[in-house]
Amino acid sequence: MASKIEVDELAGAGSAGVMTVVGEGGSTTTNLQQGLIKIWFQYNHDAESTYDSFNVGSITDRNTGNFIVNFTNNMGNDDYALAGAAGYGYSFCFEDNEGEKTSATSSNLVHIVTAEDTSGAVDQTVCSGMISGDLA
Repeated sequence: MASKIEVDELAGAGSAGVMTVVGEGGSTTTNLQQGLIKIWFQYNHDAESTYDSFNVGSITDRNTGNFIVNFTNNMGNDDYALAGAAGYGYSFCFEDNEGEKTSATSSNLVHIVTAEDTSGAVDQTVCSGMISGDLA
């Protein structure tokens, strides 16, 4: 018979509830909180609707190829890691049209351009993104 453990909350016994997990090789540990995705979304920029998301309060359409993801819970700083994709043959950038970093603790601007021509912003039917880092 299989064992089953049911809990509502886990917390580390150390400082600030930090939990570590032994890595695959058995000789290193990973901070569990640091390894979790803090924000993710799948957005239809063409129809201005969200398919699904986590820790996203809203998404604001700025103009063609640009939208802002507004976070439900702020990040601890603006140096978090971002990843995303949008349609076939398009580049998904977390920067403005001039290549300037746009991350803030409460939101991030997403800029979508054709892979061949970085000046041609476009709306896409499926835009997916995720963010890792420290929550405030």
